[in-house]
Formats: sequence, structure tokens, C-alpha cells
Amino acid sequence: MCRQFIVTGRVQGVFFRASTRDVAIPLKLRGHAINLPDGSVEVRACGDADAITELSNWLHRGPSHAVVQSVTEIKTACTKPDGFVTG
Repeated sequence: MCRQFIVTGRVQGVFFRASTRDVAIPLKLRGHAINLPDGSVEVRACGDADAITELSNWLHRGPSHAVVQSVTEIKTACTKPDGFVTG
């Protein structure tokens, strides 16, 4: 299962990408978390459905300094990325 999330709010400059990676790796998810030019963060996650649900729940909160306004979830084609990277 693969999902793409667009997270808006105060999500850049608050360790959102690194924290997302720290949540995703123990869940055995593969994908990425990248900053977008509009100030949002794109998260792509591939793996077990329960793990993606757990990541999604975390994305709605984010790390302690983040202020998440919205999380948009998009079904996406599955790929086999290596690991979980930030960019």
C-alpha cells in the first residue's frame, strides 16, 4: 500500500521531515518526506496498511514545534523505494 500526504501549517523549520523519518523507519515504511516550495511537506509512504494508518495519525500532530493545519491523503501507485529519506 502506498499513500502520499500533503501536510500544511508550520511544518518547515521544525524538524518535521526528520521526525517523520524517525516515525516511519520503525514502522518499516519506505518513502520520503520533502519540503515543498509553498511551505508544506510532502510525505510518501509505502508499506503495511496499519503502519501507514499509524503514520497518518502522527502526521496530524507532527513534532512538538509543528502546527499542523491540514493533512491531505492521496492514494498513489506503489513503488519500491529504498528506505525512508528526507530531501
